[in-house]
Amino acid sequence: QVQLVESGGGSEQSGGSLRLSCVASGYPFSTYCMGWFRQAPGKEREGVAGITSGGATRYADDVKARFTVSRDNAKNTLYLQMNSLKPDDTAMYYCAAVPCMSLPFGALLLRSAYYYWGQGTQVTVSS
Repeated sequence: QVQLVESGGGSEQSGGSLRLSCVASGYPFSTYCMGWFRQAPGKEREGVAGITSGGATRYADDVKARFTVSRDNAKNTLYLQMNSLKPDDTAMYYCAAVPCMSLPFGALLLRSAYYYWGQGTQVTVSS
């Protein structure tokens, strides 16, 4: 049974940092592409960052140079280091997984391409 469990969310002031984690189980983590998505109230879920099994990454334009996605295959864990947080980063953050062999080229941030999802962790940034 595939499970993705996010943690690390919380409340932070503008300019602060948070590190999200996503622990995966039930599938061969090292062969899967992983993504971080977020959904703010009243908005669509959007791709934030993604990483392939080989470590290639992609970021949404508004988080480039502020967020860093990484993975530890030995720990079956995905991370998102978020620096210089802004109030617009306030959202529920989700991790997602898809076999890299099933992911269309260039689709790391495409919500519909992912098979498995976690329950999310809330990030709130105050000004």
